[in-house]
Amino acid sequence: MDFSFYKGKKVFLTGHTGFKGSWLLSWLHILGAETKGYALTPEYDNSLYGIVEGEKLCHSIIADIRNKEKLEKEVLDFKPDFIFHLAAQPLVRLSYEKPSETLEVNATGTAYLLDAVRKLEQPCVVVLITTDKVYENLELNYPYKEDDRLGGYDLYSASKACAELIISSYRNSFYHINNYAAHQKAIASARAGNVIGGGDWSKDRIIPDIIKALSNEAEIIVRNPNAVRPWQHVLEPLSGYLQLGLKLYENPIQYSGAWNFGPYIEDNLTVDGLVKRAIHIWGSGSYTTPVLQNQPHEANLLMLDINKTINNLCWTPKMDASAAIEKTISWYKKYFKNKEAIAHYTFQSIVAFNEL
Repeated sequence: MDFSFYKGKKVFLTGHTGFKGSWLLSWLHILGAETKGYALTPEYDNSLYGIVEGEKLCHSIIADIRNKEKLEKEVLDFKPDFIFHLAAQPLVRLSYEKPSETLEVNATGTAYLLDAVRKLEQPCVVVLITTDKVYENLELNYPYKEDDRLGGYDLYSASKACAELIISSYRNSFYHINNYAAHQKAIASARAGNVIGGGDWSKDRIIPDIIKALSNEAEIIVRNPNAVRPWQHVLEPLSGYLQLGLKLYENPIQYSGAWNFGPYIEDNLTVDGLVKRAIHIWGSGSYTTPVLQNQPHEANLLMLDINKTINNLCWTPKMDASAAIEKTISWYKKYFKNKEAIAHYTFQSIVAFNEL
């Protein structure tokens, strides 16, 4: 995958201050893209965005995705060649606490962005990031394909499934592939989840929970040890988003639609397996699996079928789960050992990954 194509391209990136957004912003900077970011202020003092000095890597707009007028103005003023939409309320458990806000951000925010795209008067590639949790998950030993039924037990999953329906409806109504010559907008969604990597400090996520415990020499509390997830290093789906953007630019009709990004099926791993591997890499630590009462529902089994992406997008996973965990824990070990050097290590990690 040759991403040098992005050099000099104008990229509008929502969610640029978040965990995945900061990694993508850093990658776009390495590639030489002209990036404009649109997101809220970073939630954590030790955010990856602050570590890589993200405000120096782009023209940063700090604003809410639900501010329709502001969002539209920033998109239209910038006139982007590409839009990568990552802004979201990304946490399952938080969606139980803030259900309507989760729906507003993830579903309505997506609609507001697509409304702004309607007013762009030049060609634009739009890659909208949802999640692997958009499917009606029956928790069977079955990997979900892009044309499987959408659903959502929790509000986070439902909000992202709603976003997928909104994307499909906008594409059919305003950006139909049969009328591309008139509108010149290439629209696709990317479904990936259970992303791990350095710089994630989010509440109620397994890697940040592990790191918080290990760095404080405390016992790791594991809620769902037997849950199976398609773990992947953050650079895996980001490389997929960049590849999808490139392919959409080359052939907007062929690559319009939804795409799954995840590991190979045989590489799925339990939470228990991830925790044990993380402790081994860290060099010390322990964990416990207490019986917790009245906990919000979280799926125990989720798998993605990535054959469409492999066969048609020329994208394949580069790291197995073990390597992804090792890269992730190594980042945090370096962070606590030498915080001044972690930004350089982050950029080096992107360059090294791109050369795999």
